[in-house]
Amino acid sequence: MPFVQFGWEIKNEEHSIILDRLIIWLHQWRLPLLFFISGVGVSFSLRKRSVLSFFGERVIRLFIPLLFSMLFVIPLQVYFERLQEKRIDESYWHFYPSVWTFIPYPEGTLTWSHLWFVVYLFVFTILLLPIFYLLNLRALRTWKQKINPFFSHPLANLSLAIPFILYYFTLYIQWPAQGSLFDDWFVFNSSITFYFFGYFLGDLSSFWITCEKYRKFFLSVSLLCMAVLFWNYYWAVSLPKQQDNSLYLYGLCDGLHIWSTILTSIGFAKRYLNFTNPTLRYLTSAIYPFYILHQTIIVATGYYIVQWNSPIAVKLAALILVCFLFLFTLYHFLIRPFVLTRILYGLKPKQIKLNEKLAYVEQV
Repeated sequence: MPFVQFGWEIKNEEHSIILDRLIIWLHQWRLPLLFFISGVGVSFSLRKRSVLSFFGERVIRLFIPLLFSMLFVIPLQVYFERLQEKRIDESYWHFYPSVWTFIPYPEGTLTWSHLWFVVYLFVFTILLLPIFYLLNLRALRTWKQKINPFFSHPLANLSLAIPFILYYFTLYIQWPAQGSLFDDWFVFNSSITFYFFGYFLGDLSSFWITCEKYRKFFLSVSLLCMAVLFWNYYWAVSLPKQQDNSLYLYGLCDGLHIWSTILTSIGFAKRYLNFTNPTLRYLTSAIYPFYILHQTIIVATGYYIVQWNSPIAVKLAALILVCFLFLFTLYHFLIRPFVLTRILYGLKPKQIKLNEKLAYVEQV
């Protein structure tokens, strides 16, 4: 992000055309995929606990890390952003108390920044709790399994893109993406639908089998839509600005592209990544702390790296390497070993012992 033309906390003087287009493409489907995966996680979780127990766990694993990060992690981003903009000239320790005035960004320092995903996820969980409860009843679980065969056809899976296409037609122009929770109805409705679909489809076996069986078909649909989008919109960075035929073509192709990319990812992952081992379990538990910390580390180290007199490729490689090593070190030595830091960064307190037991069983 420091090397693209779009606004961000820390900016390099030059930007990369290739990275610009890559970010536009990735931006379309990366968070929808995460919302979908989060919904699948809800389906798994509710198989072994009640709805109230599930909600209590979500409070601990979503709200506590969010509150902690807003007060102690994210302010560093605001500090370096204003330092680069030359709006301030002071140490972080003099700057930090401004967080406790509780004035929202951009006027103040308090912001959820990249953790808007967690905010939305927590709000979605609250809103969908009654539906989770109803669909967890035995009668409705039985009904769900009766519609399981419907998803045996690839077009049935693909038809679930229709709501996302309609969101483009009706909400995209009036409610552009903000990540602000309020007045963000295009992203809000799209994201909660991805989340609900993940939950609803999580235990429908035919959906997953069809994704794997027709993964190349879904990949073809995704690539075809991507080609149209790059040709008409992405490469020229010319996204629709008004309600016209350009929007309808964009909405059709992008809605279909995002959903078919998710189906493709599921299909290939189920075919080639359907296994586990101690390394994967270790890395899986690292995902949430990495997510919480990554942007703050990128901004803090990027502030210095973008000042180098070097090509973008050198700066980017250095930024990736430094940030990964920094994140890994913090996770392995500071977050993972201690109960308090595990809770603050959204991990289960007893996960270490569980992983060690699983690793021991596999060795035996």
